[in-house]
Amino acid sequence: MPKPRTPRDLADARFSRALDETTDELVVGEAVALDVQPAGIALRLAAALLDGLCLVLLYVMLLFGLSRVWPSGLDDAWIPALTIAVLVLVVVLVPAAVETVTRGRSVGRYATGTRVVRLDGGAIGFRHAFTRSLVGLFELWMTLGSVAVLVALFGTRPRRLGDLLAGTVVQHERLPRHHDPEVVLPPELTAWAGVADVSALPQRLESRLGAFFRGAASMRPELRDAAARALAADVAPFAHPVPPVAPEAFLAGVAVLRRRRDVRALRARAELLTAAGAAATARPPGFPR
Repeated sequence: MPKPRTPRDLADARFSRALDETTDELVVGEAVALDVQPAGIALRLAAALLDGLCLVLLYVMLLFGLSRVWPSGLDDAWIPALTIAVLVLVVVLVPAAVETVTRGRSVGRYATGTRVVRLDGGAIGFRHAFTRSLVGLFELWMTLGSVAVLVALFGTRPRRLGDLLAGTVVQHERLPRHHDPEVVLPPELTAWAGVADVSALPQRLESRLGAFFRGAASMRPELRDAAARALAADVAPFAHPVPPVAPEAFLAGVAVLRRRRDVRALRARAELLTAAGAAATARPPGFPR
C-alpha cells in the first residue's frame, strides 16, 4: 500500500506558486488540467526491476526451449544471430505488445499501481509503447537504468528519455481518497454575507482557497495561521467589504459565498437547459396531432 502523501507547507511561497501553475499537472489541448498524479521514481524503479526480472526469465526460458528443438545438423554460426533475435524480441517487442494490449500496464505496474498514459491522459498505442521499448533498450538495459534515472531527476516530472520521445508519462493510480472538508459560514459573518461581493475573485485564488481548507487540518497551528494571513491578504482586494474578523473566518466566508454563487449559476443553467429541451420537444401551436 502506498504511503499517504504528506501535505505541503501552505505557508511556503513555493506552495502558493504551485497552486497557480500547472507544471506538475497534465494539461490537455483545451487547457484543462487533469487530476493525474505522476508516479515517483521509487515506484518506477520497483516496477522496472520486476519487469526486468520477468523479461530475463522469459529470455532464459526461450533460449532453453530453442536449445531443445535446435536441429543438430544446423550450422553453429546461426546461434549468435538467433540469440540476438530472441533478445530483441524479449526486450523490445514483448514489452511493447504487453503495454499496448493492457493499455499501459505491465507486471511491475500491476504490482505498483502505475500505468503509462499519453500527456493528455489517454491510453497509449503501439507507437508510444514501441518507442518507449526501443529507447529503453539503450537507457534501461545497456546503461543499467542510469540514463533513465538521470533524465527523470532533472525533469519537472519523473519521465525517462523514452517517455519524452514518446509523449507519455507514468501515473500513479492507487492514491488515497481525500474527502474535501465542509466549509460553513461563520456566525459572525451572517450579516456580511448578505451584502458582500466576491464575484471578482480569480480562479487561481479560489483554487488556493480549496487547497488551504483541504490541508489546514494537518498543519501546525502557527503555520496554519501564517498561511491564512498570507492568503487573506491576497483575497482581500477582491472582496467588498472586508469584514473585521480573523483571517481564517474571512476565508471561510469567501469560500461559502463562492460556493453559493456557483450553485446558483448551475441551477440557472439547468433550468435554462430544461426549458430549452421542453421547447424543442413541444408540439408547435396549431400543429395537428
